[in-house]
Amino acid sequence: MKNELIASEINEIINICHKQAVNLGWWTDLNTNEKTKRNKGELIALMHSELSECLEGIRKDINDQHLPHRKSEEVELADAIIRIFDYAGAYGLDLGNAVLEKLQYNRNRLDHKVKNRVKENGKKF
Repeated sequence: MKNELIASEINEIINICHKQAVNLGWWTDLNTNEKTKRNKGELIALMHSELSECLEGIRKDINDQHLPHRKSEEVELADAIIRIFDYAGAYGLDLGNAVLEKLQYNRNRLDHKVKNRVKENGKKF
């Protein structure tokens, strides 16, 4: 029951993120005002850009420009999550359960075990 609740809560946040993006016009053609299907590659590139901004915030050790009481690292990771959740909401992805299933799978992955990661050609990072 606990996992079902966690998955449900994640999926609810996904719905909130996507609804906000829709309400702000990110899923509307600016020329026709019609609903549009966005390019998946572009959306994924935007997710990457948030992570790059996070890295730059860490490199410079700066606070965010829009939320100056927070480190840029924190805000850019939040932006990345929001973009990922918007995408998931738009395309009906069940990330809530996928995250829990992937955590379970990774818990038992041999290539994630310390003894295997330290071996030659192991996953060091």
